[in-house]
Amino acid sequence: MSIHTREEKCAAFGRFLDILDELRVKCPWDRKQTNESLRSNTIEETYELCEAIIQNDNAAIKKELGDVLLHVAFYAKIGEEKGLFDMADVCNALCEKLIYRHPHVFGTAAAETAGQVEQNWEALKLKEKGGNKTVLAGVPASLPALIKAYRIQEKARNAGFDWEEREQVWNKVKEEIAEFQNEIGGMDADKAEMECGDLFFSLINAARLYKINPENALERTNQKFIRRFNYVEEQAGKQGKPLNEMTLGEMDALWNEAKAQGL
Repeated sequence: MSIHTREEKCAAFGRFLDILDELRVKCPWDRKQTNESLRSNTIEETYELCEAIIQNDNAAIKKELGDVLLHVAFYAKIGEEKGLFDMADVCNALCEKLIYRHPHVFGTAAAETAGQVEQNWEALKLKEKGGNKTVLAGVPASLPALIKAYRIQEKARNAGFDWEEREQVWNKVKEEIAEFQNEIGGMDADKAEMECGDLFFSLINAARLYKINPENALERTNQKFIRRFNYVEEQAGKQGKPLNEMTLGEMDALWNEAKAQGL
């Protein structure tokens, strides 16, 4: 692949916007789309991009980036039609935000580490007109719970609320395990659910402190389980046995075969 010049990149982006303008006028499907109708598709496209990244499939990443870009431009086009904003406004607003939130690059502030950059970023967001009124206000309410917990903890850390030594988190994890076990034993479903959540939160905190992204870690385990379970199902089929007719011992033996093969 050749690296395109700045002029070629700008020309490609302009061509893309021209095509979108034409589709918006001439295509019945594109013409009827609204912010509301696109929203669920935008979520789907974002997850498809994430899947391509997890699979490290660069061809798919390129494709899915295009799909996400289409949605960004589509929302901007709808804003333009309503006389609210257009793609230039979106880009210019982003440029101004990036300049403002990177004073160590475009100003006189100092930041030698990524952690210092994040702390400065959160402090600037609190100062912005119309910005976050509290430290945790910037965490979207609609985020999946695991990602939300991680972001909450990151923002709390950037405000200085964190363990002094990361090893201290293990006492909290052990404490939450004990409390969860205690509530499970008491058969109080509501309290057990609360303690289960506390345990998850503490494990996510431990992952964060040890520089592990818990979302990525869990997805790797999901994919590993799928590979091994698929192997068990495939081998059971070769033996002419439905899974629900196999013993746990038989399935476990096949599972260990999959594990031994590095699946």
